[in-house]
Amino acid sequence: MYPTLKEHAQLTGHTDQVWCISWSPSGALLASCGGDKTIRIWGKEGELWVCKSVLTDAHTRTIRAVSWSPCGQYLAAASFDATTSVWSRKSGEFECLATLEGHENEVKCAGWACTGNLLATCARDKSVWIWEVTADEEFECASVLSTHTQDVKYVKWHPTRELLASCSYDDTVRLYREASDDWESCALLKGHTSTVWSLDFDKDGHRIVTASADATVKIWREHEPGNPEGIATPDHIPVWKCVCTLSGHHERPIYSVSWCPLSGRIATASGDDSLCVYQELPAEDEKNAPKFELTVRHRGAHAEDINCVAWNPNEEGLLASCSDDGAVKIWQIEKE
Repeated sequence: MYPTLKEHAQLTGHTDQVWCISWSPSGALLASCGGDKTIRIWGKEGELWVCKSVLTDAHTRTIRAVSWSPCGQYLAAASFDATTSVWSRKSGEFECLATLEGHENEVKCAGWACTGNLLATCARDKSVWIWEVTADEEFECASVLSTHTQDVKYVKWHPTRELLASCSYDDTVRLYREASDDWESCALLKGHTSTVWSLDFDKDGHRIVTASADATVKIWREHEPGNPEGIATPDHIPVWKCVCTLSGHHERPIYSVSWCPLSGRIATASGDDSLCVYQELPAEDEKNAPKFELTVRHRGAHAEDINCVAWNPNEEGLLASCSDDGAVKIWQIEKE
């Protein structure tokens, strides 16, 4: 029997489209942001989800993305006003700790490394910036990476290493690592035929899932030096190869993808107002030819484009989404 997605809660309060949602590391809080230039923090009171805080006045234009630090004490927000704000809740209440400037125009995404010592931002100016967090909670630019040829849509760090991935309007994904005293692009993933909007790593970080305006999802696998497949790794740098493509399930661009670390399920959100969930199947060659089955396709999940989807990191089967309709929704995977 295939599972279904049941709407668990609808969270309203934003007065414009909601661009991004992000679960805190504990899964107890959900941050959302959007065109109304605010960040909302949601949490449970009893069985009800309620708005715990509204963060305002840090930005003059749309807030495009929010991201929690691994310790859960900081929240970064990327805005179309060309800045990134960093909020601290060490005192119990959220305070704007810093405003990071440097990008020439709209900042599209911000993301924290697993150590919490690095923050990455990306923008329409085609660049990715890496910021170091100092001991006294200041942020210093460690590197500016300008390897993409178009608007950079999204950044995501490896779950256990200081390895960064970015995706772009130039249809590609790039990975970056620290080398000598600077950062460098160490891999280029080509295969999508249109803008790559989103990406995520699997639990172990050996695979990446990407989602594109070409309405496909691709799975990429890391091949390390000395791999049994005999794939060459020049300069002993791991090589990433596409091992699976999922297509035919969305009619419009796929704007967001999330790979659940608990269940291994992959969720996607699209401009066709549907949510899809995929489950990996046993395969003869799971490493080089994995198979994924579409187990849920929930049409009409919102009233408009769905901009972001995210699995709760601690409660299996709990999924959040947000949309141009101004709503945030929480869903539960249920067996039929």
